[in-house]
Amino acid sequence: MTKPTFDDIYMELAENLSKRSHCVKAKVGAVLTKDTRIISVGYNGPPAGTHNCDTEFGEQGCPRDSKGSCSLALHAEQNAILYASKNNVSIQDCTLYVTLSPCIACARIIFTIGIKKVFFINSYADFKGLPSDEGVDFLRKFGVEVVRYRKP
Repeated sequence: MTKPTFDDIYMELAENLSKRSHCVKAKVGAVLTKDTRIISVGYNGPPAGTHNCDTEFGEQGCPRDSKGSCSLALHAEQNAILYASKNNVSIQDCTLYVTLSPCIACARIIFTIGIKKVFFINSYADFKGLPSDEGVDFLRKFGVEVVRYRKP
């Protein structure tokens, strides 16, 4: 029996975390690691302690913003970064595993906070019908390594 790689383990965890999301439009999970250790996790949804979209808004989900996105939710990578920050955990030089490639807003946060590498499974551009993954393009332009994860 072969041992799974850390990349496989963390991406599987991100996929499982996505199942915790109460979003009716997309379920996204994220794992933030440093030196083969998990430092934070997150999934998309409204801020903790507010509400759950699937129970409060039913099948239609929460109200949309001007770009058609959830008006109330934080993205999975935002939740992972915020939780680590809230607990005074350094994020500099971390690796992020996320089930959906970062949007441009998340990419700016990822770059600014000092995350060095991002693995993703699904394309945000494909999900949103955009011509390119502008978040991935941004990160690569400014030296963050971005890898599309392929399941073994």
